[in-house]
Amino acid sequence: MQPISAPLASSDPSLPEIAIAVDRRTLNQCSWRGSAEDGREFAFALAAPLRHGEVVFQTGSARYAIRQRPESVLEIALEVAPSAAAGIGWAIGNLHAELAAEPGRLLTPDVPPTRHLLDRLRVAYRAGNAVFRPGRFARGESPLPVPDPGHRH
Repeated sequence: MQPISAPLASSDPSLPEIAIAVDRRTLNQCSWRGSAEDGREFAFALAAPLRHGEVVFQTGSARYAIRQRPESVLEIALEVAPSAAAGIGWAIGNLHAELAAEPGRLLTPDVPPTRHLLDRLRVAYRAGNAVFRPGRFARGESPLPVPDPGHRH
């Protein structure tokens, strides 16, 4: 069993990737065991939880990366006014449910209380599967513009 204490500082992107698939709840822990697609076993004793996509081990022929498993989510398209999106986010948070915001959609775990809330509020949603990373709030599809050095308020 290969011990892992942290992700690699760098890895060779030209090597093929072998996934270590893990669910979100396990990924949030600092101590756990997992297996890669090729059967190699790992023991994780970490100072901080790992993140989706981090490379944790490398051999001369492959690199081993963490791949969070997709889970059942509800997707709410952000084709609404910003105030409505804020209200939807507040309502979901008021249920103590987790939320992630991407440029064009909100994601939340697919659980009956959230479905009931969205139905009651008449918010359109669709069920699907996605890598859910709560607390991530994208600002848009492109980075914010950087003002020129002479910009003043």
